[in-house]
Amino acid sequence: MDIMIKNLAFIIILLTTTPLRAVEVNGINIDDKITQPATNQTLILNGTGLRTKFIFDIYIGALYLPTKTSDAKHVINGPEAKRISMNFLYDKVESKKMTDGWSDGFSEAVDDASFKALQPQIKQFNSYFPDIVKGDVVVIDFIPETGTSVTINNVEKGIVAGDDFQKALLAIWFGDSPPNEELKDGMLGITE
Repeated sequence: MDIMIKNLAFIIILLTTTPLRAVEVNGINIDDKITQPATNQTLILNGTGLRTKFIFDIYIGALYLPTKTSDAKHVINGPEAKRISMNFLYDKVESKKMTDGWSDGFSEAVDDASFKALQPQIKQFNSYFPDIVKGDVVVIDFIPETGTSVTINNVEKGIVAGDDFQKALLAIWFGDSPPNEELKDGMLGITE
């Protein structure tokens, strides 16, 4: 009996001190930390949010950072490595709708002069996106002094150079006109 109590106590201690490996959002497991391949740096899950449009759930957004923060300006302007992953829930987002959405997001996130200056980078970024279907995972890595890497379903599509592009892309989610506030707040780890 004494051995059984000790074993039970050990199991309880183990279960309460072992960190979780993932969180579940809408039935999708989201890793609580990742290693960014380009930097070999461990990033931790800052928060998750749901991108909705009208009544439809489009994707789960997850923000990874070296240390947690709820400061949107720091997320946009901070020089450290970052990752946003998008786990798609919607049946199909056609390439044209996806790229139109990105272009609209950039035009909302930056001033007209910056939007015009970023056109070559936006065009390159948009070229990476085929039709996206339910279950697809888009990973956007923000790599200091290198650029913004786009990976879809574990296949790297390319890297867009420029800190100005990184900041503009991050401002889509964390600027004054995000796709929806719940997505922004969730990825910033802000809960009511």
